[in-house]
Amino acid sequence: MFDLISIGDSVIDTFLKLHDAEVKCSINRKDCKICMNYGDKIPLDGPPISMVAGNAANNAVGGSRLGLKTAIYVNVGEDDGGERTIKKLKMEKIDTRYVVVNKGMENNYHTVLNFQGERTILIYHQPWKYNLPDLDSSRWVYLTSLSPTFTDTNLIKEITAYLERTGAKLLFNPGTYQMKAGVKKNPRLLSLTETFIVNIEEARRILYGKDDADVSVKKLLKEIADLGPKMVIITDGAEGSYGFDGEKYYHLGIFEAKLLEMTGSGDAFATGTLAGLFHGKDLPEAMRWGAANGASVVEQIGPQAGLLTYSQMQEKLKANSKIVAKEI
Repeated sequence: MFDLISIGDSVIDTFLKLHDAEVKCSINRKDCKICMNYGDKIPLDGPPISMVAGNAANNAVGGSRLGLKTAIYVNVGEDDGGERTIKKLKMEKIDTRYVVVNKGMENNYHTVLNFQGERTILIYHQPWKYNLPDLDSSRWVYLTSLSPTFTDTNLIKEITAYLERTGAKLLFNPGTYQMKAGVKKNPRLLSLTETFIVNIEEARRILYGKDDADVSVKKLLKEIADLGPKMVIITDGAEGSYGFDGEKYYHLGIFEAKLLEMTGSGDAFATGTLAGLFHGKDLPEAMRWGAANGASVVEQIGPQAGLLTYSQMQEKLKANSKIVAKEI
């Protein structure tokens, strides 16, 4: 039996740290755009950095480092990117028996433009034909971002059937294309979800179709919980995170960090939270595990370099013992 099976996508990320750029926003700081001179040579602060990434891969690596026996179902290309992905997963002690190599296809690739600590991502996703393998039993399943072609397959029905058959707990952290397809269209999956995690803009979009809806966080938490999940967490950047365990509402501030680059902070938070729950912690304490992991990741380039090991997690939690989730 596995402790965790991650389901989603992986990519090869190439990070470019921009030197000359400008951010232009509307008066209310919405609709911000990164601007560079068209047709010009744009200098970089350092050489490009390329690495294995992607939501499911980030979760699998983070789970393995935190002591969970981890496997992953992910599609890769029959190219250097696919080979690199499998090699990296094996190096992180992740079981790769469910990795699917798609013959004649290239891997997923992202280019991450890093400027002033924030990232803008250029994405290239392959049209994978998802077909859930015959998975062994697992205590937890982590479902996250998929290519848009997942709607052309029976993947969600297959995952739902697996959860019903095995009793595995699900942490659902939907990606862009899952939200575009409509998270609320899968009520059975939501009813089987142990923990549901999104950021505040995504929560508004899921519930109201727009990310600037003027709704309180507590209302967002309750309305998502009403869709089926037992526990709900909404992250809100520098404001920290908010949780609902079905009875009580919580708020947790952020752990102090020297921000270098934001990619993967959400994955790290969700992974840390899952590991906390796996290790028997209640929701408020599990959120601290998430905050610790997220704070560590933003201090490094890329989504995996800062992912904590179990011993590092305990040190980070101890060093920030005064930062606790408070009931709201």
